[in-house]
Amino acid sequence: MAYDPPLSGIEILDLTAGPITAVGRLLADLGAHVTSVHLAGVTAADTTGPRIDGVRIGTAINRHGIPPTEIDPSTPAGQQAWAELVATADILIENTRPGSAAEESLAVKQIHADHPALVILSISDFGRDTRYRDWQATTPVLHALTSELSRSGIPGQPPLVPPSADLPYHVAAAQAAFFTLAVFLDRLRTGTGDLIDFSVLEGAMQTLDPPFGTAGSAAAGVPISEQQRDWIAEQQRYPIFSCKDGHVRMCVLAKRQWQGMFEWMGRPAEFADPKFNSLRERFASATLFGAIEQFCADKTRAELELAGQRHGVPTAAVLSLAEALSTEQVAARGFFRETELSPGLTAPVPVGVVEIDGHRASNLNITAPGHRRLRDAPTLTARARSDLGLPLEGLRVLDLGVIVVGSDTGRLFADLGADVVKIENSAFPDGLRISLTRMTQAYAAGHRNKRSIGIDLRSEEGRALAHQLVAQSDVVLSNFKPGVAAALGMDHATLQQVNPGIVVVDSSAYGATGPWAKRLGYGPLVRAAAGFTELWTYPDNPDAFCDTVTVYPDHVAARIGALSAVALLLRRERSGGGGSASVAQAEVMLSHLADDIAGEVLNRRGHARDNQPARDAPWGLFPGAGDDAWIAVTVRDNADWSALCAVIDRPDLAADAELGSRAGRDRQRARLDAALSAWTSRHAPVDAMVQLQAAGVPAGAVLHAVEVPTWDYYVERRAFREELHPHGTAPFMMENVQIHADLIPDPPLGQAPLLGEQTREVAAELLGLDDQKIDELIARAVLEVPAAAAHSGR
Repeated sequence: MAYDPPLSGIEILDLTAGPITAVGRLLADLGAHVTSVHLAGVTAADTTGPRIDGVRIGTAINRHGIPPTEIDPSTPAGQQAWAELVATADILIENTRPGSAAEESLAVKQIHADHPALVILSISDFGRDTRYRDWQATTPVLHALTSELSRSGIPGQPPLVPPSADLPYHVAAAQAAFFTLAVFLDRLRTGTGDLIDFSVLEGAMQTLDPPFGTAGSAAAGVPISEQQRDWIAEQQRYPIFSCKDGHVRMCVLAKRQWQGMFEWMGRPAEFADPKFNSLRERFASATLFGAIEQFCADKTRAELELAGQRHGVPTAAVLSLAEALSTEQVAARGFFRETELSPGLTAPVPVGVVEIDGHRASNLNITAPGHRRLRDAPTLTARARSDLGLPLEGLRVLDLGVIVVGSDTGRLFADLGADVVKIENSAFPDGLRISLTRMTQAYAAGHRNKRSIGIDLRSEEGRALAHQLVAQSDVVLSNFKPGVAAALGMDHATLQQVNPGIVVVDSSAYGATGPWAKRLGYGPLVRAAAGFTELWTYPDNPDAFCDTVTVYPDHVAARIGALSAVALLLRRERSGGGGSASVAQAEVMLSHLADDIAGEVLNRRGHARDNQPARDAPWGLFPGAGDDAWIAVTVRDNADWSALCAVIDRPDLAADAELGSRAGRDRQRARLDAALSAWTSRHAPVDAMVQLQAAGVPAGAVLHAVEVPTWDYYVERRAFREELHPHGTAPFMMENVQIHADLIPDPPLGQAPLLGEQTREVAAELLGLDDQKIDELIARAVLEVPAAAAHSGR
């Protein structure tokens, strides 16, 4: 079947510059006709990525295959050309700096008033509706203010900034793209667009390693909000062991995994006590991890990976990025393609981060002209829509997802108004459910606004009931190991026979195809196999891997899955048919390193890298007054340098001619770091941040998770809310606002369900079953209700 790009027929004007051009890249890869507009006096000249032969590689990748146009609105011809472009566009994306002449010249609110059907994505570092609108960000500043840095690195040393120079922008781009398509889908049925005020900081906070979102099993039951940098605990959660030719990472969290490890080690008497079935006991053991290290010492990474999988102990080699790119899985999946980024400059570039109907969704694969402009939504317009104004009202989503990716993908739909029904069974409960009778913060955060029906999909009757739900649904979400959905009769090939319009989205560790497809994969193991773990280290301590306390890339992979689902729903409005989307978490990560990968390959091929320092100075993390107190400070240019010298009262540095250039400051980096540290160490990080930002210097206090909800910025943006759950032991803090837009309210207040809490409701409403039939199915365990309800009638 020929590939039909899902966003074909959608016209997008992209005025952005810098790393956030990743938004346009995602939408172009899904088939939208994106035009890169350089509007004189408005569009910035910011570029991103390493500079090779004079070409900024990140920008070249993001803009590859996207037609550019230059317009000067100061001329009559330019004004007319701009007016015609806006009049025929569906979506406009811009990132003028708040308070700038460019923002005033673009006048996005006037455009919104003049073109009410246009969907406008207005991006800025801190949003446009708070008193922080003039603040400026860089990657370390964003990492600091999301609280991610408070969990990264070794205690006593500066927090460790994760790999990928633009990582916060990459993850935020996925969220921005999803929000934009959700609003556009609603515009097709209402005729009214909207103006989205998107903050990169919030996108990064919610999508990289959210302090009050869903947390993976690596947290071992400890909420991220309560975690501190704890090197011992980090080593235990997903331990990394030395072996004959490097390192391997293992997952020994579940009881069955420990029992597999015990058998693999030859059932050593020292650990035969049943108490070691307890995760707490294993963590408390003074000898267990040393014994595993000794067991691994004479074995190669490949031997350990193979034997670990055979014993049910998820194991992954810690690969370098070069090794990761040369694996049989990357080769089999065809994720990279040699692409000419500029005349004479050809490098491997990712071919899209999602597969649509088995085809790579990439601008590189679009050969046929696009469809006519998409103007309406016949399927969705026929659905009831309340006065709440949530963009995905009228959609029904069946959620089979588990842990973080699964919970987040469905929750994104639920928060925007879709009826999300989670199908689950107590024989194989979601790993986020620590208990079937009480609620945890992570589960409450990931499954709010959903309904739960307990169905045994292993039974023929259960599958038949699930298929009845599919017939009345729009989207099915799962993130099983490849092959499991098919065994349960919930794969796309089966479900499209039930409902030709169904959209099925799956997510897995390494992808649905290739020799690694059925490997047991968890986020930390995927990071190890994709080369990310090896990069997340201090330069002077390459064996101290610091990526354990994070759930990256789960949250961003969920956004990619949700984005793909909405794209396919848009195609359904055009074609009437559904489709499938498949996301590989390893490939999502590799896409975030695309410019680094291309740059390294080009260097090896003899192309010249710009000899300018990659970063200005000072640039990094500096100590603040107090225990484990840090602040990110980043000088970008001479203006920042002059402002910094004034704030820290060092006119001598400002007058030093050697420090008047980026190259000179780079040569004196250690001296400048010492001077800045002497000043920051006398100030509380928040106070230092405020002073520096007031002078225009990007700076961010390293917030701890518990500080995030009370920081004035997040309070102004209504970023968090507290919830008292009837099945929880204490109030839960969780995220609140998803989209800041003129017409979209805050998410509903529906609370996460117990397993099967709405079984009777859903069975009666959607399956048409009467009480007697429901009771019979519950008695035979085809349907399931919460444990307490099963023994008390109803």
